Amino acid sequence: MNTTLPSFRRRIPVPLAAPCVPPRHARTGCAARFASLGLGAALALAALAGHAALNVLACEPEWAALAQELGGDKIKASSATTALQDPHRIEARPSLIARARNADLLVCTGLELEVGWLPILLQQSGNARIAAGQPGNLEAGSLVQRLEIPARLDRSDGDVHPGGNPHIQGDPRNIARVAEALARRLGELDAPNAAFYQARHKDFADRWRAASARWDQQAAPLKGIAVVVHHKNMSYMLNWLDMREAGALEPKPGIEPSAAHLSSLVAQLQKQPAKMVLRAGYQDARASEWLAERAKIPAVVLPFTVGGSDRAKDLFGLFDDTIARLLGAVQ
Repeated sequence: MNTTLPSFRRRIPVPLAAPCVPPRHARTGCAARFASLGLGAALALAALAGHAALNVLACEPEWAALAQELGGDKIKASSATTALQDPHRIEARPSLIARARNADLLVCTGLELEVGWLPILLQQSGNARIAAGQPGNLEAGSLVQRLEIPARLDRSDGDVHPGGNPHIQGDPRNIARVAEALARRLGELDAPNAAFYQARHKDFADRWRAASARWDQQAAPLKGIAVVVHHKNMSYMLNWLDMREAGALEPKPGIEPSAAHLSSLVAQLQKQPAKMVLRAGYQDARASEWLAERAKIPAVVLPFTVGGSDRAKDLFGLFDDTIARLLGAVQ
């Protein structure tokens, strides 16, 4: 225990500027002095207003990266999670709660991807601006065509999401849809800069279309290829590339791979071979490497989101690296 007592020092008065009480017939200097002070204060406030930025908190790295693409220096964007964290399972730590408390806009995937921690974060932050249904809350998953909407809801089926598979960032077409809505929302929250956000969006959309056409062309050899996934988080990517899921390491979504299930996968792949087994960087490598060794197929780690590899520093790098890794596994 620290037993050191706090020290109390006598406060030393700081000399103030001499009062402006001029002699009669000599008020010009005072007026100039007060005018100067008023102008200085006004300029300081204007400078602060000019540098004020929208504070954007994203639940996942891909939305923080997209917000930065669209917002430039008019926003400050950060992510609640990293590429090496399972977005289903993080803790609403005090530091994250503080960031949520100061956010002007919250951008999350939704579809219950963050159901284990986001409600607590919103409640503890006390920030009404980013509450569900408010202009400061944008749910990306509601903006795209969802895959794998369950016909029934039963916990015995594992970690099933009622609104469909939430891992929408694997398809660049979904990024484009979210970008349009996000640019519009930024303009609504920051009306004086609405034209700026729309111009940024047009530039991004043009570059994204060109990159998407390139990715489609590069990925042509992947069409029809069967793969094994660790968790059902690659569905949108596989749908985009017209690849096929031949099996999953998890016997049910969210249930860790078991020895019995992995053995049955090996037997299944002997009859219906797959070209590779895929996992995200945050997932345990042991099951995929075990299967890869026995099925004689490569184990491929995909960046999955921005920051998931050295090359995936932004959204463009994310898909460049993803396509390169998939093609490398089939050559």
